[in-house]
Amino acid sequence: MEKITVIPEKMVFGGSCLAKANGKNVFIPYAIPGEKIEVSIKKTFRDYDIAEIEKVIEPSVHRQLPFCPLYGKCGGCNMQHIDIDFQRELRKQMLADCFEREGIKVPEIETISGEPANYRSRIQLTDGGFNEKQTNNILKLDFCPIATDEINSYLKNVTQEQRPLGRVHFFGDKRIVPSAQNEYDNLVIADETKKELWASKQVGKSRKKAKNKVRRRFAGTLADTKNNCTVCISGKQIEFDVQGFFQSNMDVLEKTIKAVTFNMGGENVLDMYCGAGTFSVFLADIFKKTTLVEHNRDALVHAEVNMAGKAHETYGLSGSRWVKENAPMILEKNGPFDAVVIDPPRSGMEKDVCSWLCKNKTAQIRSISCDPATQARDASYLIKSGYKLTKLYLLDFYPQTSHIESLAYFEFV
Repeated sequence: MEKITVIPEKMVFGGSCLAKANGKNVFIPYAIPGEKIEVSIKKTFRDYDIAEIEKVIEPSVHRQLPFCPLYGKCGGCNMQHIDIDFQRELRKQMLADCFEREGIKVPEIETISGEPANYRSRIQLTDGGFNEKQTNNILKLDFCPIATDEINSYLKNVTQEQRPLGRVHFFGDKRIVPSAQNEYDNLVIADETKKELWASKQVGKSRKKAKNKVRRRFAGTLADTKNNCTVCISGKQIEFDVQGFFQSNMDVLEKTIKAVTFNMGGENVLDMYCGAGTFSVFLADIFKKTTLVEHNRDALVHAEVNMAGKAHETYGLSGSRWVKENAPMILEKNGPFDAVVIDPPRSGMEKDVCSWLCKNKTAQIRSISCDPATQARDASYLIKSGYKLTKLYLLDFYPQTSHIESLAYFEFV
């Protein structure tokens, strides 16, 4: 196997470092920009190679020993070998790169962060352990250094043989509101292999009833109270389904909510791709009416609970359908939106939603994203239509990993 000596130039989206060798790009996991390393080429493609570190010749001053014995085997963390401050600088640079590739002038990026370890409230176990990276093997563990104390207490006191088989979702945090139906006060366990009934509950403006049927696998959440979890965030109780989506870092979530709602207020606000209504709960305090749009109607079951007693309307539709079928009527009835909060999936805004925002010219847009590349793509359309990018935040939800979430402020000028 060919061995070469390289000095990586930069870290790229995904966490590998980029170097040049023999006229080609070489991507190297677990490297750090600026250090001198010997690597072996493991995979060769026409335009690039993938390499593996054989020896660190001149280590970066930011290189450190990983603090997890499963590092490199578990598919979770990929930046534990870098000190936390430089990790954040690298994530900020990767975020800036995505926007600059779209020709966008990037303001100084601010960071919203929390603790570098013991932060993760959500984990998944398969047959009682973690999946080994790029294999079907199961890694045994009785401790995860990035998981919360509540999860680690379970891992310590319940042996792998005693844990449920299959894929199991855990949510453990000190903010959990205790419930009589949960075995643990600060931990909710949802076994995905159990057969659960869908709730036949109609939500929001959808006329289509959910079906009573049994499913082993599903996309989205189930309206099953056994999987419900309620957390107290900034003094408000928010309910969600542990098998559905909810953020994993509660400290950063609380700070993000403050950043999203900062200096906002008015008559009407739109929460597009609202999920269980986490942002809507706080938006309802500063706007007279909140409109929630979410295609996952099971998530809206929880949004309705969370928004009880607040002036709102919910729509169980895709964003694309909503802007075509409902937006004209709502604008005619309620007037224009004073602000839009948008938190799309990894694929970014639907084209119809992005076009509608460009034409609608709402005064303020707060865009949250779990993929900076698609956020930058959508930002380029907003800017061309007259919006200005005034703030950009790195939301450091996942320390020790290369995963990037971000918050952008857009104002129509």
